[in-house]
Amino acid sequence: MTTTLQITVDCASPVDLAAFWATALHYDPAPPPEGFASWHAWYRSVGVPEEELTGPDGPDRIVDPAGVGPKFWFQQVPEPKTVKNRLHLDLAVSGGRAQPLAERRAVIEAEVHRLGAAGAHVFRIHDDPANDYFAVVLQDPEGNEFCVC
Repeated sequence: MTTTLQITVDCASPVDLAAFWATALHYDPAPPPEGFASWHAWYRSVGVPEEELTGPDGPDRIVDPAGVGPKFWFQQVPEPKTVKNRLHLDLAVSGGRAQPLAERRAVIEAEVHRLGAAGAHVFRIHDDPANDYFAVVLQDPEGNEFCVC
């Protein structure tokens, strides 16, 4: 038996959040399945009721262009995010502690700037030079926490 992994993120605006995470992860928007002109057309074909097809008819899924990382699906739900994530993503961009702290900090700060331009917000900064550690906790446009380290 083969098990595949898809990460599903509950959200209010799937197309917008998919676009943000495609930028954050250097992923591509997933095209609709073969034979369908749009995602809404595919959803209709599998029996999703019309009243559930709200929002723009754009990609609500993203894929790793290299085919290595997991697929992501951004699923629209009616309720807003109200508490801290119980699971979050770490975007490891700095090369880890094998790199000097000053170099890691510069790489992390550049990535935080790039993601801020895409719609993320700084939530918390972990700056502990005594323990050779620097990371930034961000929130995506819907408030989901993730780390850049």
